[in-house]
Amino acid sequence: MQVSVYDTYVTRTDGSVMHFDILVPSALTSEATIHQYGKAYLATKGQTRQSLTTKECQFCHIEQATDEIQASISNQGFHIIEMQGC
Repeated sequence: MQVSVYDTYVTRTDGSVMHFDILVPSALTSEATIHQYGKAYLATKGQTRQSLTTKECQFCHIEQATDEIQASISNQGFHIIEMQGC
């Protein structure tokens, strides 16, 4: 499965920066849907007031998904890779 990777930087309520990638099937191109996935992830971290637009979340590249990523996408439609401050 090919996935699109969206590089995302969001400022937390404490002022620190969260850096994470949102991975979705490469056929999914709806920015609104991708941003909703990011907001759902942020809610799990108690960060519900943050803005998530194309300014914070930008397409980066397409790659081959691992089995773990494919399972996550099958279950919830997306996968998050936590990079920094998550």
